[in-house]
Amino acid sequence: MTISSASARRPYLATIALGLILTATPVMAQDLKAGPWRSLFDGKSLDGWIPKVAKHPVGENYKQTFIVEDGAIRVSYAGYQTMDGQFGHLFYKAPFKAYRLRFTYRFLTEGGLADTPAWARSNSGIMFHAQSPDSMTVNQSFPVSVEFQLLGKDGDAPRPTAAVCTPGITITIDGQKVKEHCTPSANAPTIPNGTWVKAELEVRPNGEVLERINGVMVHRYADLTLDPDDTVADGAKPYILARGAQRVTEGYIALQSEGHPIEFKDIEIQELTAR
Repeated sequence: MTISSASARRPYLATIALGLILTATPVMAQDLKAGPWRSLFDGKSLDGWIPKVAKHPVGENYKQTFIVEDGAIRVSYAGYQTMDGQFGHLFYKAPFKAYRLRFTYRFLTEGGLADTPAWARSNSGIMFHAQSPDSMTVNQSFPVSVEFQLLGKDGDAPRPTAAVCTPGITITIDGQKVKEHCTPSANAPTIPNGTWVKAELEVRPNGEVLERINGVMVHRYADLTLDPDDTVADGAKPYILARGAQRVTEGYIALQSEGHPIEFKDIEIQELTAR
């Protein structure tokens, strides 16, 4: 999901300062009980996963957007003529509340589409605490969710991975409500396409969320709440208004197809409970 508008609204130096404060702050202590790690992807098939591509019904893997190759789930545009706003998501079949999710990803160096928006090049993500695929409208581009945004290198300027984006939801960082749609990480690296990256998402029972890249914490936030004023999760306004500005404490996990080929593998989850 796009981060360009957020960059325009928040001065870069202010973002750096905020990020340095957050990463220097000790993580809130919470006594957690962790279950066993288990795989969400068998390395051979899309069993347990549900596609939803904008402009197409839930369950239709349009033009084989999501395929399995060499032990990874690949977002592929080999069957497309144009992107035409057909953003997609591959949902795991069951919702989760509190957990650690770890996975490995890499952006591919070839296979993009000419009409992919500039902001969507080398751009994908993991959506979590998302609405169900069945509750999305046919033309809806993004589910109501929080996005652990994944970014690859695009041009010569730094482009750190692991922003956090919020279609239909608000969050707080250091107790302050975040107004921007996407918030960059201050200490995440810029990673060339073709490089495998290890990522981990930790969603705690108390609602705190941590993101890590290659073992380093790059984001920490909390208070996930539905946003009745959202304008990004197009088509989701009735879904949000029917529920109001309520806390979001569980939901679905989805891999994003946003216009650039990417691969995901080693997708594992460890559910958490408070002791």
